[in-house]
Amino acid sequence: MTATTPSTSERIADGIVDLIRADGLRPGDPLLSSRELAKRFDVTTPTLREALRRLEATDVIVFRHGSGTYVGEGVVRRLMANPHGAAPDARSVLELVEARLLLEPPIAAQAAARRDDDHLAALDAATANALQPQRGDERPAVHFHVALAAATGNALVCETVEALLRTRSSDQVAIRRQYADRERDHAEHLLILDAVRGRDTAAARDLTRTHLTAIHDSISEALS
Repeated sequence: MTATTPSTSERIADGIVDLIRADGLRPGDPLLSSRELAKRFDVTTPTLREALRRLEATDVIVFRHGSGTYVGEGVVRRLMANPHGAAPDARSVLELVEARLLLEPPIAAQAAARRDDDHLAALDAATANALQPQRGDERPAVHFHVALAAATGNALVCETVEALLRTRSSDQVAIRRQYADRERDHAEHLLILDAVRGRDTAAARDLTRTHLTAIHDSISEALS
């Protein structure tokens, strides 16, 4: 099998990522201007812009109109969402909830065993998300279940849950619209948080399973 030769824009995109890491830039930090980057890599501005668009698709960089180009959250991720995912349907929405049911209860148990004060603060801040109605395709700054995964202390576990929710973001939006019992959602998040705070691994696992099962049953009934 013949290896595929990377295009110029791919090589430049890799070079920009190397530059971000070499300079110790973090998400939110400004990046050099397109003109400066084109000069640094000795390429035309259109070629440089194509490389930047590649990086924008995976949230490695973010364009802010009238402000410039900034490092995005994607630069620290090892699992990337597909920016061209299919539109949600009834099966894909249920598939997401079922996948979460397999993954998240044991993650919650591990979170209860390993959490620290910073994790508890992040979870406490994220509980209020459940009370907010869905507006368009927006996502909360910190998703409760991502914060729960972060409390395991395992970065790859956290990235896996976050990547799943990002990859299937349209399905997640559909779930939030269908499961509209905001008060119940909030109350169940608080119960999970209390179990994690109390280091009750069994309760954290069981409460998370019960929470996701209720969502699954509600969605299944609504879509049937």
